[in-house]
Amino acid sequence: MIKIKQAVVVEGKYDKIKLSNILDAFIIETNGFQIYKDKKRRDFIKKLADEQGIIILTDSDHSGFQIRHYIASGIPKEKICHLYIPDIYGREKRKAEPSKEGKLGVEGISDDILISLFKQAGIEYSKAEHRELITNYDLFACGLSGGVNSREKRKKLLKALNLPEFLSTNSLLSCLNFLMTRDEFENYIMTI
Repeated sequence: MIKIKQAVVVEGKYDKIKLSNILDAFIIETNGFQIYKDKKRRDFIKKLADEQGIIILTDSDHSGFQIRHYIASGIPKEKICHLYIPDIYGREKRKAEPSKEGKLGVEGISDDILISLFKQAGIEYSKAEHRELITNYDLFACGLSGGVNSREKRKKLLKALNLPEFLSTNSLLSCLNFLMTRDEFENYIMTI
């Protein structure tokens, strides 16, 4: 697993799942073309770009390039690194048919190819050290999920961390693990 400081922007949840197996990074999905309607998510991506830089990794089909250009249009070029999936034809395992253009997307590309894309782009990375991650149970134990007033507590935490309120519990978990260790989380949660 490699650790990078930039946030990675992908199209969908299967892309995010794929990258989560090889990257220790904050990964945010556009939900495909829903990004055009989701101003809060766009603003959050711009904020991530400003604070730590972003890597855009969309599929190499027409839709992927549309989404890529839309995201990049409002962000300074020096804050963005573009990674491009090579044109490899085939069908993703979870799909019955190949995509319209017949190309594999992020979820269908091998881990080795994905890792080589990061290396070839000169993105600084390190081996992720093994650390105890913040889990769904930790969120539950702290009253941030599955309990009375958990939504309000989660909103308070998001506001304290200057994160957008649209983050789902799983996205919050991903973000927390990117921002802090489990011990830091336990100490931080007591202060808010």
